Amino acid sequence: MAFIINYDHCLCCGSAAISKVLTCTDYTVSHEQFDVWKCSACTFRFTQNVPTEAYIGSYYQSSDYVSHSDSKRGLINRLYHIVRTFTLKGKKKLVEEATGIDRGILLDIGAGTGAFANIMQKAGWDVTGLEPDKIARDNAMLNYQLQLSELEELNNLVSETFDAITMWHVLEHVHDLEGYLEKFINILKPEGRLIVAVPNYTSYDATIYKNYWAAYDVPRHLYHFSPKSMEVLIERKGFLLEAIKPMWFDSFYVSMLSEKYKNGKNNLAKAVWNGLVSNIKASRDATKCSSLIYIIKKNEQA
Repeated sequence: MAFIINYDHCLCCGSAAISKVLTCTDYTVSHEQFDVWKCSACTFRFTQNVPTEAYIGSYYQSSDYVSHSDSKRGLINRLYHIVRTFTLKGKKKLVEEATGIDRGILLDIGAGTGAFANIMQKAGWDVTGLEPDKIARDNAMLNYQLQLSELEELNNLVSETFDAITMWHVLEHVHDLEGYLEKFINILKPEGRLIVAVPNYTSYDATIYKNYWAAYDVPRHLYHFSPKSMEVLIERKGFLLEAIKPMWFDSFYVSMLSEKYKNGKNNLAKAVWNGLVSNIKASRDATKCSSLIYIIKKNEQA
């Protein structure tokens, strides 16, 4: 069918050594099942038989999809908003440290309802925010008076413009994975930084919850990265991995959702425990954290 994508090779390294690894359920919208496949060569994982870009929109239509609606309904979403106050400040600091400047030109892709773009703009950054969802764009205008643009605006951006490009849990959603990276290397300044946050299926909490792990989030999450596969992908596109940073709060949020998916109800105590254990293990190896931030620069030798 024309509205379904079936992959016959790995999008990360090109290998044909791919096979099914598990089946996950869309607990957020459709309750349909989707297979997750793996690449034996580079460890990349991806959701098989996903809707095309033109047809996937309906899988985002839920008031529980917090990055689009800013919903505070339910315990998990309320906790998300409390924690976000702290994580936004941490993201701002990380961008400043990664770029070595405290003011510059920022492109935030998948800006959602504009919370991060707003805090950066208030700090003196010149911010361009792109967001495909109209409801999220409307919320950004309502909450922060931010005028976010549609993703198509990416094609109109000028070469070597941006000091930083950020994607906070966005890269796993984009259909044209290689096309985006090729565009980024063009519009990023020579000393600029690409900062990408994605879930990490090699984390302890992913190992515990397996197919119930909420960060698989099929079919919205098209790809599932390991540190190895991320490095393979970006190097193929002319980038170098500079650093990997952990996202400590994600293990708790993901574990709370995963407990609900697995048992049909919230179990805050167990989720907090599993999140804590995941972080303790990641404290010895940050690449095992539930979500990771990849700080990426241009490979000037490429």
